[in-house]
Amino acid sequence: MFKKAISVMLVLVMVTLVGCSAATTTATTAAPAATTAAAAETTAAPAGGSESYTIVVMPKLIGIPYFNRSQTGAEQAGKDLGVNVIYNGPSVGDAAQQVQMIEDYITQGVDAICVAPNDAAALTPVLQKAKDAGIKVLDWDTPAEKSVVELSVHQIDDKELAQVYYDQLVEIAGTDSGNYAIITGGLSAANLNTWIDLGAEYAKTKYPNLKLVTDKIGSDESADIAYQKSLDLIKTYPDLIGILGYSTPAPLGIAKAVQEKGLQDKIAVLGTAMPTDSKPYLQDGSLDASLLWDPATLGYLTVYLAKAVLDGTPVTDGMDVPNVGKIVVSGKDVVMGPPAVFTKENVDNYPF
Repeated sequence: MFKKAISVMLVLVMVTLVGCSAATTTATTAAPAATTAAAAETTAAPAGGSESYTIVVMPKLIGIPYFNRSQTGAEQAGKDLGVNVIYNGPSVGDAAQQVQMIEDYITQGVDAICVAPNDAAALTPVLQKAKDAGIKVLDWDTPAEKSVVELSVHQIDDKELAQVYYDQLVEIAGTDSGNYAIITGGLSAANLNTWIDLGAEYAKTKYPNLKLVTDKIGSDESADIAYQKSLDLIKTYPDLIGILGYSTPAPLGIAKAVQEKGLQDKIAVLGTAMPTDSKPYLQDGSLDASLLWDPATLGYLTVYLAKAVLDGTPVTDGMDVPNVGKIVVSGKDVVMGPPAVFTKENVDNYPF
């Protein structure tokens, strides 16, 4: 099935933090003793030398473009707001390493821990321990157990993103009937599972003739693994009309496999990916659309909200956050804004 030309669909992306990387000065410090040697902790000192709060921002893992970009925003917020930000995570997407690192930060007596859990259930006991010790706990990017967090910081509205996946798949493929597959990051990642589950529910009603050929396939947040899994899928299911990638490395690995097999005009590929990483694949058609937000804005918002919690400042619906914009608040959930759809027509407009 030849792809239909994708319409230029642009949802307003959240305000990009101009100059984050250049303005941020980081000093490498020793990682907590019990962490793996590969985990690199960086600390952003606040302007003016004030260190009233120490806020830990922990990604699922360090060293991939998405979380590198989040780091620039988190550290810029630390400098703007006069707080000490420690940005650190495991070198691989491993919940056990996150648990040990959080234990170390509890011992150090930090003021707040903001974590993107690799496995929410695995982190619940240690996050409860942090909470019991008087440390403010937030999650970001990926939700933790709701009972242990003060706020849950979401990139986008989960349902909206889940539906965009399927609407884009049908538009790109030019049909609402056919076989498709899903490659995700970590199988226990709550945010990815939420998007997948909500999307499947939506497709069941809106696009009943789409057929998922096999259960979602994990790639452990690795583009290389996603590439190998995609080659396996293409061989096993030669009639695929599309492959959906969840987690920023996955679409890149899928696109590489489609590119290698010369199937750009037969398999629609889309997923969450950074526009700069996506650009080569978007330009040759092996990736049709990437869906995302600016991770730097998410990092900035996370630190801003952590400080608000520490200050006792109410976080309210419609609140206008500097360098972020207006946020949506419902209970403990904070939504940053809508996703953007990056295509070969507009990717040059997004320098991140």
